[in-house]
Amino acid sequence: MAEEKSYYMTEEGKQKLEEELHHLKTERRKEVVERIKIARGFGDLSENSEYDAAKDEQAFVEARITQVENMIRNAVIIENDNENPDTVTMGKSVTFQELPDGDEESYTIVGSAEADPFEGKISNDSPMAQSLIGHVVGDKVKVATPGGEIDVKIISVE
Repeated sequence: MAEEKSYYMTEEGKQKLEEELHHLKTERRKEVVERIKIARGFGDLSENSEYDAAKDEQAFVEARITQVENMIRNAVIIENDNENPDTVTMGKSVTFQELPDGDEESYTIVGSAEADPFEGKISNDSPMAQSLIGHVVGDKVKVATPGGEIDVKIISVE
């Protein structure tokens, strides 16, 4: 059997997945079953687009339940590294400035399961995070971006 993939996440990220799983099992599943019952009442199932759509949604919900259960089962909780408070590691927020005179940006480095760039959370697998991990406050780092390499200076780590 293939080795299970580990999903790195914060305790908060795991909590959100558990809430999503609860919602999927207790509410979404029931909603989809109800839609299937209603669609069956429309007659011939071979030409019933509502029934087909409800069955597709049911397959999606069940697949997501399986995926979330797997992620929770294989979760690796990111612990803060309090011994090295100025070192960029997973679970920490890093503020950096693009050199020579760019704006400051802040991101929290999390596992891919909870990455959300719009919320300021980037995956530890991203080129940005890969470049920053292991460096300390004051370091100048080259970061690969889609637009080419940029130089940044780490301002703070929390």
